[in-house]
Amino acid sequence: MVAALLVAAAVVALRLTVFAVKPVAVTVATVDRGPVEETVTNSRAGTVKARRRAQLAPEVGGRVVELPHRAGDRVRAGDVVLRLADALPRAQLEVTRRELGSAEAQSRQACLAAEQAHRELQRNRGLQAQGIVSTAVLDQLATAASTQDAACDAARGNVERARAAAGLAQVDLDRTVLRAPFDAVVAQVSTDLGEFVTPAPPGVPMPPALDLLDPSSLYVSAPMDEVDAAKLRIGLPVRVTLDSLPGRQLAARVTRVAPYVLDVEQQNRTVEIEVELADADVAAHLLPGTSADVEVILAVKPNVLRIPTPALIEEKRVLLLDGAARAGERGTLRERPVTIGLRNWDFTEIRDGLRAGDLVVLSLDREGVEPGKDAVAERAK
Repeated sequence: MVAALLVAAAVVALRLTVFAVKPVAVTVATVDRGPVEETVTNSRAGTVKARRRAQLAPEVGGRVVELPHRAGDRVRAGDVVLRLADALPRAQLEVTRRELGSAEAQSRQACLAAEQAHRELQRNRGLQAQGIVSTAVLDQLATAASTQDAACDAARGNVERARAAAGLAQVDLDRTVLRAPFDAVVAQVSTDLGEFVTPAPPGVPMPPALDLLDPSSLYVSAPMDEVDAAKLRIGLPVRVTLDSLPGRQLAARVTRVAPYVLDVEQQNRTVEIEVELADADVAAHLLPGTSADVEVILAVKPNVLRIPTPALIEEKRVLLLDGAARAGERGTLRERPVTIGLRNWDFTEIRDGLRAGDLVVLSLDREGVEPGKDAVAERAK
């Protein structure tokens, strides 16, 4: 009997030591309290754009004789940014101005003759009353006065026509000059002094001679998945991240939500939103065309029970390490149903099913991690 007891004790000891099943090492996180946000992110990369951006090209062809600004220069509204050779339109303007002066002189001459004819008619009417001038003479003078009136009107018409011609010549001259439409920065110059520029024919795209943008009007345009369209509204807070500013999150807000869904072949259907950065100084130094990631914050709860979102299984349960309170302790894996609230990529609100301090498993895809197995907390987060 003693021998049998010794053998049984030895078997039990071997099972508990040499042949004991080793517990599975799992990565765990502690259920705690903290803020949880509900957010949506852009489905494709957003883009930094400028609301006021002008790609300028002259309306007429010609040789570039003045190009006072280069890329990066700041210009004021109305500043000359390009001038073409203007000898021909300037000469045409001078000709039309001289023709206008001649027409005005002829108009004064014709109208003075009309006034003289009317004075002569009035004087002879007085003589007719005295019986000195016949009715036939008076009729001739009246006809002459009317003729002079017509000549005066025609001369005035010639003046207006000459003035219009001078205005047209001035327009042709003005078309040889490009001016900045607003305060801007020269983003690109695609021509140089002495080069000949040609306006684009209808239907044929041509590169602009200059590209101007207003750095104070920069914003981020981002495509959001159509399933999130009903949640988006103007005024929602936003976090913006840019590859050119690694490690920084820029505060912003939604300023526009497109009233339609973009349906582009081979792409997901999206709703475009526009986002303005809160820091105008940072926005002014961004480069249009830069890619941006946008995270719209739909709702925030500041102090709720939460777990890391990767610990959630099918949005309704978690794997709990029961019996362990910290890293290095051993426990048993138990599946626990939970009720969730707000969630994002990082954290999920727990409304029911867990308590603060519980350890939930993060390494769900590790071999051997399943309910009922013994496990040891490898690391607590």
